Amino acid sequence: MTVSKVFTTRSLSSLTKVFPDVELMEKPINTGSALLNETYSFQVAYKGCQLMKQIVVKVYSDIKEKVTVRTVGLVPSELPCYHDHDDIILRSTPGLYPDPLYPIADKEGIVAFPGQWRSIWVTVNVDEDTVPGIHDIKIEFQTNNGEVLGEEIFQLEVIPAKLPEQTLIHTQWFHTDCIATLYDVEVFSEAHWERIDQFVKTAVDHGINMILTPLFTPPLDTEIGGERPTVQLVGVEKLGQHYKFNFDKLERWIELCRTHGIQYFEFSHLFTQWGAKHAPKIMGYEQGEYKRLFGWETDAAGAEYQEFLGQFLPELVAFIQSHHLEKQSYFHISDEPSLGDLDSYQKASETIQQYLKEFPIIDALSDYPFYEKGYVKNPIPANNHIEPFLENGVDNLWTYYCCAQYKKVSNRFFSMPSFRNRVLGMQLYKFNIAGFLHWGYNFWYAQYSKKPIDPFKNTDADYAFASGDAFLVYPGESGPIESIRLEVLYEGLQDLRALRLLEEYAGKERVIELLEENLEEKITFSEYPLDLEWYLQKRRQVNSEIKKWVCSKV
Repeated sequence: MTVSKVFTTRSLSSLTKVFPDVELMEKPINTGSALLNETYSFQVAYKGCQLMKQIVVKVYSDIKEKVTVRTVGLVPSELPCYHDHDDIILRSTPGLYPDPLYPIADKEGIVAFPGQWRSIWVTVNVDEDTVPGIHDIKIEFQTNNGEVLGEEIFQLEVIPAKLPEQTLIHTQWFHTDCIATLYDVEVFSEAHWERIDQFVKTAVDHGINMILTPLFTPPLDTEIGGERPTVQLVGVEKLGQHYKFNFDKLERWIELCRTHGIQYFEFSHLFTQWGAKHAPKIMGYEQGEYKRLFGWETDAAGAEYQEFLGQFLPELVAFIQSHHLEKQSYFHISDEPSLGDLDSYQKASETIQQYLKEFPIIDALSDYPFYEKGYVKNPIPANNHIEPFLENGVDNLWTYYCCAQYKKVSNRFFSMPSFRNRVLGMQLYKFNIAGFLHWGYNFWYAQYSKKPIDPFKNTDADYAFASGDAFLVYPGESGPIESIRLEVLYEGLQDLRALRLLEEYAGKERVIELLEENLEEKITFSEYPLDLEWYLQKRRQVNSEIKKWVCSKV
């Protein structure tokens, strides 16, 4: 830790959120460990006694080429949490919260504000070529004329074992229309495809291996009777009672996503949200006119839409088969139906099963009867409603959280400590969860998609969802701006992979025993340690155990 009359620094883990308006209480953390093929992050907090601009950040290390430094930005939160929040939060007051990770421009450097703690985010990409052992990473702060203001030395131990590939299926819903709107480009123009490419890459780099694929404009978070901008990959032409389909855009989408490493495609919902009562918006040509063929006015169980699905789905299945996507394709019926929607959901499910019985049908829903009655074979209950599904031994169980899961369970709001984000990986591991879903990778609209918002200024979807729920990335001028929450979530996924590696050596029973050692309560989706240092120490313990096993076999 550097302390001088004009400049102070402190090395911290990735799990601390540094606020500008409170004194930094966390003790320095200067060591850590990582496996090969892992991304490791830490922070260096700093503050000046006066306004200081153009501070240069230098990295000195034998693995310097693997180190990236960004500055942690602040964004406003007017709705950091709900009125009946639990106690597992950092603060409930509106204000500036640390979240976006901005590249540091060479000429501009960073700024120190008088008496305000700020931080930089240091990312180490420990690839397979990194030499195992301890590596010093010195972070030095200089004035623009080379005078040293302060420095921190972080020691990272690289363990000689490779982090295995992720087996968890992970989707954060990819809102293609939001990209077109915020970048002011025509949907599926070349400029739009370039932006899609950027955001897909960032998603894959952070453990997202499934992508929401808009066969038709996804009927998600849309006001009843309203509509979102059209993002439709399938071309449709109506010829009397028959339909003609064009899959060229869908083919391009799949090729682009596969190039970056997307492994699974979840095709957009075939019925409207909250009950499957209507058809999604489907545009197409009829007698030379491009118009809406189906939408809110369409009865989901009506003969017209049933006929459309009867012609469309067999051709889509043929497309899937011709592109060898049979084991990578997933379908949705309707998002978040309630018990009052059992009848309409049943009808929609029966329709879909006629054509898609060989494919997984996945839907976010939390009422067990949907599964019990056989209406959905692959339910995705919220993490605060998952117990009945666990107790009944549902195979290949997934889970999700969103705005409503804010009491006790893991989540990612600005106001929550980062360990509440990271613990998800350990929970998914313990309970053998096959997939994780979240609705907001990049939802940059107001609630119900009524209007676009500027996510750098409006972080709660226009006073709808607690800040942090709607998106994990920001629309930067040159491409995606990542967030603290995205990086920490990925750390949780890496914890999951490390635990699975240790399981290969020691067995699952021993891994769970190690995880829960000396805990008063066993880890569940609502019970977990509330101390950020526990997570750092536990991961180092897991790495140490892996190292022992690897070295014993040499």
